[in-house]
Order: sequence, then C-alpha cells, then structure tokens
Amino acid sequence: MMEDELVRRRRWLPREEFLDLLGATHLIPGPNSTELAIHLGHRRAGWPGLLVAGVCFIVPAMLLTLAAAWAYVRFGTLPQAGALLYGVKPVILAVVLQALGSLGKTALTTWPRTAVAIGAAVASALGANELLILAVAGGSLAAWSHFRSSPESRSALTLTPFVLDGVTVMAATAPVPASLGGLFLFFLKVGSVLFGSGYVLLAFLRADLVERWGWLTEAQLLDAVAVGQFTPGPVFTTATFIGYLVGGTPGAGLATLGIFLPAFVFVALSGPLIPRLRRSRTAGAVLDGVNAASLALMAVVTWQLGRAALVDGWTVALAVLGAVLLLRWRVNSAWLVLGGAAAGLLRAM
Repeated sequence: MMEDELVRRRRWLPREEFLDLLGATHLIPGPNSTELAIHLGHRRAGWPGLLVAGVCFIVPAMLLTLAAAWAYVRFGTLPQAGALLYGVKPVILAVVLQALGSLGKTALTTWPRTAVAIGAAVASALGANELLILAVAGGSLAAWSHFRSSPESRSALTLTPFVLDGVTVMAATAPVPASLGGLFLFFLKVGSVLFGSGYVLLAFLRADLVERWGWLTEAQLLDAVAVGQFTPGPVFTTATFIGYLVGGTPGAGLATLGIFLPAFVFVALSGPLIPRLRRSRTAGAVLDGVNAASLALMAVVTWQLGRAALVDGWTVALAVLGAVLLLRWRVNSAWLVLGGAAAGLLRAM
C-alpha cells in the first residue's frame, strides 16, 4: 500500500530508493512496516517527518487495540473478526501481488539478482532463518560484484555465511510483581532485539510474561497476539493489549512506547547511512542482494496468505475483482481493503 500510494501515485520518491528503504528495514530489529513508514517520513520531511509518520502509523492501531483490550476486560471475550478477515484477506492478496510485480521490475533487473531471489524463496519455503537468508543473499551479490571487478580474486573467492539469532535475556526465575516501570523496560528490550514475525514475538512474550513472571495466563497471551493479528497496523500493538491487561491505560501507553521507541532510534541512526551504502560498490551490491531476498520473502508469505485466504469461490472472486480494480482502474488500495471488509460482513449477515 505504501508503494502504491507514495511511489506510483504521489511520486514522492523513485522505486529504487523505496526498495533500498524496504531492504534496510530487514537489517535492523523491530517491526518492518513501522520502520518503513518512519523511513519514508524522514525521506519526505526530515526529522519532523520521521516523528509524524511513525506516530500516525502507530496510533490508530494502538487505539483500536486499546478498545479491544477494554472490551476483553469488560466482557471477557474478543470481538469476532472472522467475517472481516474473510473479505479482507483476498483483497490484500491482490494488493501485495501488484506491489511484488512493480517492485520486481526494479529489483530483479539482472540474472544474479534473479538467481538470489529464487534461492531466497526456496530457502524460505524450506524454513531457513530469515536473517540467514538476507545475510547470504547480500554476501553473495557482494562477492559476485567483487569477483567480476577484480580478476585476481576469482581464484580465491570465499563466502562465509553467518546466522544472527534472536536474543532473549534470561532473568530471575521467581515470579516478579507487575509494575509500570518493569512493563516499559520489558517491551523496550523486546523492541530492541526482536527480528522476525509475530510468531517470534509470541515466543519472547511467553518466556517472560507467562512462564517467568506470571503476569499473564497462556490464554490471555494467545488472545493478545490474536488481537495484534486481526487489527489493522503493526502486530507489535500486541504490546498495547498486554499493557492494558497488566497496568490499565497507563500500562498500555508505556508498553506501546517501549516496544516502538527502538524503531525510531534505529531508523534515525541507519537512515543517513543508506545513501552512503548505495554509493559504495560493495555495500550497494549487499543492498541489492537484501532487496532481492526481501521480495522473495514477501512472495513466500504471499503464497502462504493465498492458501489461507482463497478458501472458496467467493474469496477467489474477491481476489480477482480486487486485482482488476487495482490494475485496470487504479483504485486506491485502502478503498479495496474497506470494500473487502464490507463484503465479508455482508456475506456473514
């Protein structure tokens, strides 16, 4: 949706630069979508733009999650979201496929990049570590660039892949009383070290909040992750839900601030480096490899989404209609998502 709105419609930045920012978000901890929004805000309007884009991307999702948390505490159940997701998923599939097509035309312009993307897709489908895929992809294209530009190195080309694993800080095993300060520091730690999907987030939360400290039950944790999944915006708003359960509205605010604050810091530190990386032949080749692998990871997730979204004739029809409206009439993707949600609700009724 960002690519559609900011690159194709408003032309705020070229597609090549958008790809560089997208690739850069995979190299730092935190939520990729939020960090991309912050990067784009900084690219458009400097430091004020960085803050405005990040806050505007996070706050609506935080408020929706906060409302769900209030309803959960008040009534003991989650709002039913199955009908919404039934209509939204097929339309999102069409939006992502359109983005993959347009970004692929820019990122996969040479056969080495295409080969890296294919290898990354296969590795991801087989369950390889996401960071290992990105590291090997970037290293491979950097090695290829060096190999081509330096003939004497062709006889001594060595590539050493490496793996970066998520970090979990082990604390005391005895139950710890819940506190607002402890809640903020815990989510600050999570936002500072977490790579990967919402399922990796689940592992982090379970280890400390359920098993070590006893602040949540297993059922409450699963409900919190479910809310983060079905509400719009980044999955990290799971922190808002948990913060409300542990410390009320102040807890929700502090947990949200803690988990998203590192994203602003990492983008502020890494953003100015991206143009310099692009000017370096070796670093630029690494970025090309990361971009190609990022698209491959998106493609694999899209395939998985398609298997979950296209469950009957109605969902197939919604996906096809969404693709036609997007490609033929250039309908704004936000309207497509709202239309898909409405279609899901109408069918349920």
